[in-house]
Amino acid sequence: MARHPDDPEDDLFGDEELDPDEDAEDLEPVVTVEISGLSVFTHHGVEEAERQVGQRLVFDVSFAVGASDATVTDRVEDTVDYADAAQQVLLVAQERSYRTLERLCSVVADRMIEHYGAEAVTVRAAKPEPPMPVSVDEVAVEVHRERA
Repeated sequence: MARHPDDPEDDLFGDEELDPDEDAEDLEPVVTVEISGLSVFTHHGVEEAERQVGQRLVFDVSFAVGASDATVTDRVEDTVDYADAAQQVLLVAQERSYRTLERLCSVVADRMIEHYGAEAVTVRAAKPEPPMPVSVDEVAVEVHRERA
């Protein structure tokens, strides 16, 4: 038989009220920042023509910054500036030319670790309609790094 919520013998409902701030202090939130679909014109590729002409790459970046004061304070200055994080990806992608997406993704991951103290980073770079002898929508590489 189901118990009524007002029944004092009901184990599911006690007299003690929950304090949302108290619960927040007991938890260790891990914040993950994600940037999806960042489109950047770059000069990367194995072939010299790719590096000279350039092409669009699309980045997805996810990085765990650990506990963030913003989960408690709700202050913007206590979290990662998403626009700055996207700008860092753009800067890495345009600072120099890489032959492989693997190396480019690794450098982006390192930048996120250095700049934001990220504990773990996953970077995916996709090359839409790459210059290949077969038709594909895109090729992509994903690199995952964790701080040592």
